[in-house]
Amino acid sequence: MSPPHETPVVVGVDDSQLSMTAVRLAAREAALHSRPLRIVHAFNWVADPSEPMPEEPRKPAEELLDRSIRTAAEAQRQITATSALIEGPVITTLLRESGSAALLVIGDGGLTVNPDVPADSDATAVQIAARAGCSVLVARETLPSTGPVVVGVDGSTSSLGALDFAFDTASRHATDLVVVQVWDPDETTGDLPAEAVGQLAEAVAPWQRKYPSVSVRQQARIGDPEAALTEEASRAEVVVVSARGDEPWRGMLGAVSQAMLYHSPAPVIVVRGSHGLYIQE
Repeated sequence: MSPPHETPVVVGVDDSQLSMTAVRLAAREAALHSRPLRIVHAFNWVADPSEPMPEEPRKPAEELLDRSIRTAAEAQRQITATSALIEGPVITTLLRESGSAALLVIGDGGLTVNPDVPADSDATAVQIAARAGCSVLVARETLPSTGPVVVGVDGSTSSLGALDFAFDTASRHATDLVVVQVWDPDETTGDLPAEAVGQLAEAVAPWQRKYPSVSVRQQARIGDPEAALTEEASRAEVVVVSARGDEPWRGMLGAVSQAMLYHSPAPVIVVRGSHGLYIQE
């Protein structure tokens, strides 16, 4: 097992322009965490079994990796970047890579292009975010604008892990943090429950002490969690959510994390504990 600081940030690439955005984001995270960057392209060989394996199919893939290395170097000259051309299906390959990665970065595959795509579809980015062995950063078509880190919490243990990740991210990115918790309205008044603000402040306090330089804005509000986070995401540099919220039995991704993958205009980090959740195919 590699020492912690040598565990890489891994980014999966294909021939889309979005992949170069993902490479730039991955290079930034590698630089901010003083980790190496590993660029991976999964390639399924298609050839006539009666003929020798041609060399030509390798050339575009190798050129893609060369371009990715150059893009990473232009974005963050101080990082160490390597590349790997791996034969096999994309999802299987990236899930395997996630088992030994500090962070996996992928493009969203156009998830936000069509808002009517059902959240239970089998989009590649959703499958990987649901099953990876590390946290997953899902890039959008363009690099994010400057803004705060936004994190959603619900009081669950997994959401506190997301809060920890979000504070660390805001600290490393030298930006503000917005913490959002959505409550059901008080049954009597229909307003925000009286205990909401205090409970959110109590949850945030330990991390505020740990990261005193991070400016935090706390939002306790009523309404729909997905809508609240999507609204904040329009002004965010990145949105952080836990893989599963307070109802983990519903699947490997919670409703909020799925909604953010499909509807957040900003990049999304789906946080899970390092390793141990990757499911071998």
